[in-house]
Amino acid sequence: MVLAVVIGAGAGAGSIVFRWCIKTFTHLFSGHSDYAASPGAANAHVPWLGPYFVLLAPVVGGLLYGPLVNRFAKEARGHGVPEVMLAVAQRGGRISPKVAVVKTLASALCIGSGGSVGREGPIVQIGSALGSTLGRMAKVTEGRMRLLVACGAAGGIAATFNAPLAGVFFAMELILGTFSAEAFGATVLASVTASVIGRAAFGNVAFLRLPGFRVDHLAQYGLFAALGVVAAVVGVGFSRFLYLVEDACDWLWRGPEWLRPAVGGLALGLVLLLLPQMYGVGYPVLQKATEGGYAVGFLLLLLVGKMLATSLTIGIGGSGGVFAPSLFIGAMLGSAYGIGVHHLLPASAGAVGAYALVGMGAVFAGAARAPITAVVILFELTGEYSIILPLMLAIVLAAATSRLLSHDTIYTLKLRRRGVDLEGPAQGARLGSQLVDSVMEPLPSSLPASTTLAASADLLSLSGHGALPVVDDAGEYIGVVTAQAVAEALAEEPEAAPVRVGELAEPPAPITADQPLAQALHTLLAATGTGMPVLDSEQGKPVGWLSHQSALRAVHATA
Repeated sequence: MVLAVVIGAGAGAGSIVFRWCIKTFTHLFSGHSDYAASPGAANAHVPWLGPYFVLLAPVVGGLLYGPLVNRFAKEARGHGVPEVMLAVAQRGGRISPKVAVVKTLASALCIGSGGSVGREGPIVQIGSALGSTLGRMAKVTEGRMRLLVACGAAGGIAATFNAPLAGVFFAMELILGTFSAEAFGATVLASVTASVIGRAAFGNVAFLRLPGFRVDHLAQYGLFAALGVVAAVVGVGFSRFLYLVEDACDWLWRGPEWLRPAVGGLALGLVLLLLPQMYGVGYPVLQKATEGGYAVGFLLLLLVGKMLATSLTIGIGGSGGVFAPSLFIGAMLGSAYGIGVHHLLPASAGAVGAYALVGMGAVFAGAARAPITAVVILFELTGEYSIILPLMLAIVLAAATSRLLSHDTIYTLKLRRRGVDLEGPAQGARLGSQLVDSVMEPLPSSLPASTTLAASADLLSLSGHGALPVVDDAGEYIGVVTAQAVAEALAEEPEAAPVRVGELAEPPAPITADQPLAQALHTLLAATGTGMPVLDSEQGKPVGWLSHQSALRAVHATA
């Protein structure tokens, strides 16, 4: 608890420093506190260049942060969150402390010089590096180390967006990938502490001033549902386009990596010259879109422009997040969609701003597949309870559609492209690369579904297994019964207890013979018994048995 508070305070302070650096570098490179609020204006430091200074700003910025990242912390390149997810999943939460310093400077320089990326990815990595460093100093266990990393991520999000609840759920949903009372308590402490510090520095205001939200007609729920599906397609499309551009940059570039951001900055500068609204994070443009300040054609241009500018910034080696660009793209999509349905159904469509708000959350949910975080952060931004129903509807549909369209999210796809599967073994691990059929044991004798509880208890106690397969009268596999389930049934009142073991049999999550062992272990560890049947991948019939002991024997065999 003490460490969670300390990490929250550090993340809050880190957020203040990071935002100050962004503001300072933005003013230095553009002559404005936020150039997106005055797109196309000249730089007061070099007025004779007019708006053409944007051709040079990304080049100069790249010359500064390119060597910094390449020399001191290569993991500071990119959008940050995947690296934290990898550290938690496969590296015991270990993150180098120098990442916090390098990420602060590199991301601030990238955003300040025109990089069209967000600030949430960097602050997550900064806070997580702080949590990991304090965890090592305190010599905590590996499980606690992961939790402290999540506390740093929660504190960073909370302080940056003045959204303490969103920080908590971001950490649990994306970083830890699990929910527990301990994780909730620790991340809440870190998030609240960081929010208090952030509010003391920036005031108790949301980072966006969003219009009022209301649902005027029941037909709007159908329109919001349709927007959720469309937003999922756009979110998945953004993910794919991001890495397509990154692949193109990798294929084209043949020089030293430290020079890549500067040379690639010329291409980014051309985009900024044509569409100066893409400079930096772009919150003023997002704000204006939610207020209905743009026509449909220009909104769609901004949507495509943000995809290109963000992808190019990441592809040339820039440092920054993709959370804010997802919100930006969602706002453009929602506003354009809202204007369209308003023309088609003027009597029941409602305000355009409502669709912009829902589009923000839905595109993020489609790209990152974090529906709880998306709902909470939009709710915290608006403070309007009336947003909850349409927001939940659109976001859940967006997340479900995204899962149908793509196995990976915008975060996990980056890791999978590097050959890393968060659900698989760490690279170089001795356990996990084998297939289940190479390590499974012979299938134990099955229990007929008509076996009495007393008889099944005797058979389970003699089998050496904590669970046994159950078959029906025709010999067809129907599930597994565990010793725990039989013991609990025998302890019930006679009139309430099941009579036959078939009533207790339940089909567990399937493990197939052609499945990698590392993936099967995730299913095995979540099971109640000490083992599970291995099914034939074609017919779904049990062909073997996988237990913790058989997995350990596989390790011993490869030692």
